[in-house]
Amino acid sequence: VQLQASGGGLVQAGGSLRLSCAASGFTAGYYGIGWFRQAPGKEREWVSCISSSDGGTYYADSVKGRFTISRDNAKNTVYLQMNSLKPEDTAAYYCGAGLDPEVVHPSQIGWWGQGTLVTVSS
Repeated sequence: VQLQASGGGLVQAGGSLRLSCAASGFTAGYYGIGWFRQAPGKEREWVSCISSSDGGTYYADSVKGRFTISRDNAKNTVYLQMNSLKPEDTAAYYCGAGLDPEVVHPSQIGWWGQGTLVTVSS
């Protein structure tokens, strides 16, 4: 089981980025997949997840209306489209997979991808 996160970078406030989380060794659609982020000196926090049971999507209040999570089953990849980025979105972003249909806490994650850094300048 492996997750490969990519797509981070430096963007100005108000800009957009799309993160990708490519799964290998397992079918992403059978697992709850979530995005988390961790800013320097802070704990890892949940951002969004997509349900393995019905494809439902869930968002932290801080990103609701700006971020969109989606899954491409053919590519076995989960995406996080991030629009209207703010400096406070600056963090290392991690994707993770868990056995629960919805994963909203790091303790639910069994497999982590490596982080991809997002930096939003003001």
